Amino acid sequence: QGGNGGKVIVVMPAFNAAQTLRTTYDEVMRQGVVDLVVLVDDGSSDQTVAIARTLPNIRLVVHPRNMGYGANQKTCYREALAAGADIVIMVHADYQYTPKLIPAMAALIGSGLYHCVLGSRILGGHAVENGMPWWKYVANRALTLFSNVMMRAKLSEYHTGYRAFSRELLERLPLDANADDFVFDNQVLAQVLWMGYVVAEGRGWRLAKVLPE
Repeated sequence: QGGNGGKVIVVMPAFNAAQTLRTTYDEVMRQGVVDLVVLVDDGSSDQTVAIARTLPNIRLVVHPRNMGYGANQKTCYREALAAGADIVIMVHADYQYTPKLIPAMAALIGSGLYHCVLGSRILGGHAVENGMPWWKYVANRALTLFSNVMMRAKLSEYHTGYRAFSRELLERLPLDANADDFVFDNQVLAQVLWMGYVVAEGRGWRLAKVLPE
């Protein structure tokens, strides 16, 4: 499938995602460009693992206990690289982001123009009306402004979980040196920018007002 960009692997960090996992997986595969899904379960107490085992074309890794969001991503990327990924796209199993952007994100990475692509919840100006709590939006904007000033960048969001990476970039990033919690996301982007890579952004919110059918 992967196309001229190489092998496309979607990684799914999952924790108690039984209610949304199948819907997310089905829409990921419906895009027609994904060669494999790597799902890393971080100690779920629901049926996430049982459901994952019924899905085809999936590599399942189960953490024996909850190790944290950052630790989950470390396993995701390590497994994807081991499986021969050329392009790695993270899609959360809770269906917060639309998998419909996968072909575009894969194409941007596959073109060689970008090594990191983000699906932003902020671009388009509809984040609050589309479901983001106002306090979370304000905190997001403040932290993003601070991060942009500190890193001399102009990203719309540093906290999105919808991300695509080239193999080259993932192999260069010192992921194991990063935190095992949610700080991991910011640390990765800081490393990407510090290394001189240009980051592309697109609208990644799931709701129809931003991404109509």
